[in-house]
Amino acid sequence: MANTVSFNSNYPTITKSLELYEKAKKIMTPVTATMAKGPGQYSLGVCPIYLDRGKGSRVWDVDGNEYLDWNAAIGPLSLGYCYEAVDNAIIEQLKKGITFSLMHELEYEVSQMIHDIIPNAESIRISKTGADVTSAAVRISRAFTGRKKVLCCGYHGWHDWYIAATSRANGIPEEIKDLTYTFDYNNIESLKEALDADVAAVILEPFVFDEPKEQFLLEVYEACKANGTLLIFDEMWTGFRIALGGAQEYFGIKPDLACYSKAVANGMPIAFLTGRKDVMELFAKDVFFYTTFGGEALALAATKATLTELKNKNVPANLAEKGTFLKNAYNQLAEELGVKQYTQCKGYSCRTTVTLEATVPNPLEVKAYFQQEMIKRGVLWQGNHNMMYMHSQEDLDYTLKAYREVLPLVKDSIEKGDAASRLIGKPLEAVFRKVDNFNMKPVR
Repeated sequence: MANTVSFNSNYPTITKSLELYEKAKKIMTPVTATMAKGPGQYSLGVCPIYLDRGKGSRVWDVDGNEYLDWNAAIGPLSLGYCYEAVDNAIIEQLKKGITFSLMHELEYEVSQMIHDIIPNAESIRISKTGADVTSAAVRISRAFTGRKKVLCCGYHGWHDWYIAATSRANGIPEEIKDLTYTFDYNNIESLKEALDADVAAVILEPFVFDEPKEQFLLEVYEACKANGTLLIFDEMWTGFRIALGGAQEYFGIKPDLACYSKAVANGMPIAFLTGRKDVMELFAKDVFFYTTFGGEALALAATKATLTELKNKNVPANLAEKGTFLKNAYNQLAEELGVKQYTQCKGYSCRTTVTLEATVPNPLEVKAYFQQEMIKRGVLWQGNHNMMYMHSQEDLDYTLKAYREVLPLVKDSIEKGDAASRLIGKPLEAVFRKVDNFNMKPVR
């Protein structure tokens, strides 16, 4: 019998998942199209590998096991799985067509909505993925400034200009690697040290989990302005979650350019670049940025419906309320159970993370054990709480009930140093960008 969202007696049976995985390995390299969804980020052997369907805040794997989902499809689900208003909009548009030989009126309608919501959206470009629009932002920044270098802070996609600054840079010419550098979040001096007369753009995630300290974002804005460098906010995670108008609305800082995807269409693939009219005008003749599927109408219909729901139901406030409750309750529980020296819940309430502190040895083994025990209790868990509108109070309460049972097990495994021996599956793999050569400074 398949497991449910309950305190199951056994770990889920994932026979079909494993069979599919073995087949996929023969023809797919690697087997996942999205790194964060792949088996390296879940304990292979105990966690499901393939999902079949979702509804609300729940998902079911191909073996029929049910889970409460805290991953939100790695960000795109701001409302929830199979959200009726969005699905109905997609279905109605599907009856009319998907992609056309001329522009569709939804391109204008959705752009007008974005213009009304995003503070810096004097002009808008539509594309399909986050990497599309971050790369377009970098290209037009170089064209506008006549400069070459880019400084980045965070994760910005798979294209050459960004991956050149990571450990996965094989296949990228050295000439391109020499044009991208990084700076440290909440360290304004690391940015000022890197800024010079050839820096076209500074691109950063306004926050990941850490909060900006001592007016850090304002100081970034001012440093860029003084240097004649364009400031780009990568708002893949912050857009439409921290506030309807994203981090630029929340912090009151208007960047020159901003990039959005994920939450805007509740799961459909679409991305937006917004920015200053004088910069964006270069797309008209001087800078090429077009794609066949940019005006694909199903994603546009989903965006229109999602933005309507986000606004009318004040979804960012809802996410903040539930996220604050869960974060505070986790930290109170950690203190009560005597594990706060090992783990805390941090971050802005719309997207928090359960940390394993520096005092924890072999953190990938410990996290895999933590994950394994949450999976047994029907919680699909990577350590983050990516809040969705359809997460209910019952979901929050159940998750805390699971934490209450699992945290003492995690504490015991840390103090005995035997997390690896408790694993049914494999330890987790390190995310590629968190390596010691990630932060590099330019050579003057």
